[in-house]
Amino acid sequence: MTSNEHSSHEEDARVPRRVIGTPAAGTAVLGDSPPQPPVEDPAVVYPDLAAARRAERLVALLFLVTFLSGVAFIASYVIFQVGTVDSTAASNLALGTSLTLALLSLAAGIVLWVRRIMPKYTLVQERHPMVSAPDTQEYVADTFVAGANESGFVRHKLLRRTLLLAAAPLGLAPLILLKDLGPLPGTSLRHTVWKKGLRLTVEGTGAPIRAADFNSPGGILSVVPQGYEHDLNALAKATLILIKFRSDQLKAGTNQNWTHDGIVAYSKICTHVGCPAALYEQTTHHILCPCHQSTFDATDGAKVIFGPAARPLPQLPIGVDSEGYLIAEADFDVPVGPSFWERGDAEAEAREAREKAS
Repeated sequence: MTSNEHSSHEEDARVPRRVIGTPAAGTAVLGDSPPQPPVEDPAVVYPDLAAARRAERLVALLFLVTFLSGVAFIASYVIFQVGTVDSTAASNLALGTSLTLALLSLAAGIVLWVRRIMPKYTLVQERHPMVSAPDTQEYVADTFVAGANESGFVRHKLLRRTLLLAAAPLGLAPLILLKDLGPLPGTSLRHTVWKKGLRLTVEGTGAPIRAADFNSPGGILSVVPQGYEHDLNALAKATLILIKFRSDQLKAGTNQNWTHDGIVAYSKICTHVGCPAALYEQTTHHILCPCHQSTFDATDGAKVIFGPAARPLPQLPIGVDSEGYLIAEADFDVPVGPSFWERGDAEAEAREAREKAS
């Protein structure tokens, strides 16, 4: 071994190793002073040493529960994926339970630390001027330092380390939840699942609809795409109202090339804030949204005649298949539901597509 290697080993031996949760050597930390003998003061009650040690173990246990609950919160977020009502309920239960347990155990541990380990004082606060005198400011500073020393944050290594351990997953939890800020919707808001050949089915029963059976003028049905009866994400954009008219009742605003034998399909999603516009006045042919009273003329392309909605309900092109069942001929040519930031781009694309097709 060379002399340089020998001196290097000696230097390593002289440098103390730092343990996680402890300050660096030579660093002054609040609460690092050795225990002071009790001061004979009737206003100060010091905890029993044996009881304080029992409380220390209990507080450490609570901090460990906080750590495990924080880890469980992160694991629940990863494991319980949402998509259905049941899976969303399970996710909410797991996340709520674990986070509640983490915060309660952390709070209980801190309260026990203060009440069972730190000394107790009988203090009387007297009225004084709002501006603190210099000696008062000095007293506050001294009291703060004394309280930090009495807490023994560094002296009680078990409490300090378990508190740091408990706080770690709680600090990571907000970072994990940032995942809910994405992904961006992209073009998903511009389209629905409707496509050429997809059958219209009655909402609730899933029964396909024969055009010949839906032949009573004034009739109305709530309709969903076949195969998507239980897909809530799809139904949020694709649900329709189907109305039967006499051919002489339809006005210029309705695209009659997209109807079949007086049957018209409109989006059920209100263009104001997305409520289901499902109320229909047969005598006036008005579709009403119950949330904010937007009213649409069903005979004239569902244009707005009253209320805060700014756009008509989009019309879906429909036809029949070889068996006489009502089907979609294409998706909506404009985005359904409330307006969104990029909606103008989507309508421009739809106009371009229509011009190319014509």
